[in-house]
Amino acid sequence: MAAGLSGAPMTGFAAVKNPLLAARCRTLPPRPLPFSPFTRTPRRRGLETVTCFVPQVGQAPAPEPATVPVPVPMPSPSLEEEAALAASRRVAERKARKQSERRTYLVAAVMSSLGVTSMAVASVYYRFAWQMEGGEVPMTEMLGTFALSVGAAVGMEFWAQWAHKALWHSSLWHMHESHHRPRDGPFELNDVFAIINAVPAIALLAYGFFHRGFVPGLCFGAGLGITLFGMAYMFVHDGLVHRRFPVGPIANVPYFRRVAAAHKIHHMDKFEGVPYGLFLGPKELEDVGGLDELEQELARINLTRSI
Repeated sequence: MAAGLSGAPMTGFAAVKNPLLAARCRTLPPRPLPFSPFTRTPRRRGLETVTCFVPQVGQAPAPEPATVPVPVPMPSPSLEEEAALAASRRVAERKARKQSERRTYLVAAVMSSLGVTSMAVASVYYRFAWQMEGGEVPMTEMLGTFALSVGAAVGMEFWAQWAHKALWHSSLWHMHESHHRPRDGPFELNDVFAIINAVPAIALLAYGFFHRGFVPGLCFGAGLGITLFGMAYMFVHDGLVHRRFPVGPIANVPYFRRVAAAHKIHHMDKFEGVPYGLFLGPKELEDVGGLDELEQELARINLTRSI
């Protein structure tokens, strides 16, 4: 009761003393207690937010954004790899060039062989047919022709041995040197010697073909022997030894393999160029004590061909 009495004069005093405060003061309704069961808070419509979750069945998931591939920088090859690639390209180019050269020389060898062989066979046939036209067989002339054919073929080996040492490795070395160096192309300057040896053979064959008698028969035989030696030399020396074209079953003949091994030693220059001959090359090596080197080279050639 005392508290109520003392509060009234205080309020009146404030209103009298300060008229502005008195004008602003108003009577407030009593404030309800929080969580009181007798109070009800009015609800405001239109200001509430309701969140609903509606499941969607059967709808495909949203597509993922397309990923752009990021280019991966390729590592630059090292110097060793570049050198290896360049070496492999050079080997492939050299192999293709060698194959082209072998084909070119093979065509030339086949055409020349067929041409020379056909002419030799035809000339031999017609010459002996003309010799027997009168009914008498000139045995002396025919035997002389065959004997000189064999003699000329054998003699050409000794001629080639002497010319190889005394001429080709001496005054004609500027031409023969191309045969002892790597060949650039299907032909070499040394091939001129084959044409030089073909000139007397053709001349002897022509004289013996168009004339009759014992001497023309001998000339015909000599030209035929030179021709046979030249063809054998081409197949063994150019084909088997230096592999300028394939020779087929000739490479399987044991003595021809020894000849090829002996000529390889000539290019090694182990015995001052011996052997200078071709078909008698193994005998020349035997005379200078080179049989051991011949057997070693023969074993190496056989091993190379078997791989």
